[in-house]
Amino acid sequence: MKDASIRRLTAVSALMLTALTLATLPLYFMYSGPPPAGNVFTRSLVGLVSLVFLLLFVEGFTHLLRRADEASAWYASLFHSAGLLFLAVALVAVSLEAGVVFGAPDGSLDPTIHGPLADGNILIHGSIKRLLSAILLVAAGLAILRTRVVPRSIAHAGFAIAAFNLFFLPSMFFGKDPARFYSAIGWGNSAFCASFLGWWILAVGIALLRRPANGLTTT
Repeated sequence: MKDASIRRLTAVSALMLTALTLATLPLYFMYSGPPPAGNVFTRSLVGLVSLVFLLLFVEGFTHLLRRADEASAWYASLFHSAGLLFLAVALVAVSLEAGVVFGAPDGSLDPTIHGPLADGNILIHGSIKRLLSAILLVAAGLAILRTRVVPRSIAHAGFAIAAFNLFFLPSMFFGKDPARFYSAIGWGNSAFCASFLGWWILAVGIALLRRPANGLTTT
């Protein structure tokens, strides 16, 4: 595949990932109590499709970074590894969430907070993803500063978001109340902080569509 095509695919994947993520959010807030099985399976299905676009984004952006500057290949590889690990734990999280519903199809349990599988998901949605996000963003930022595939401002934004993610690493010591800002599964950790990675990916996608990268071939 030509570099120009990979560039477009990477950008479109970023946009699709953002669109599907935003489409999934209302499904988590439609019910005040445990959601019905259909709701959980729907958001799980949409989540699985969105992870396909995350895979395409990670693979595409890694390729662009490597092609732009061979000296940045190590940073690109670190970005790639962190991205794939993030994808892997996200798939496990989707499976565990759906597993709660398979175990209680009567809709008596909320898969985000009830049952042992929900407890097993806490660190995935919290500290594990925050750590992987920080590694991914720092690696990408260092590669961007060397390659200029996208504007330097995106690299600097990535560093700031990475620091914010690391701030939530010790959150496992502060309980599992989702209503608290700072807890293992609190809204500040698993929702607010997590959202910045998505906005960063969207910024990369828009930048790839708007201007050619310095030093990147288009043939």
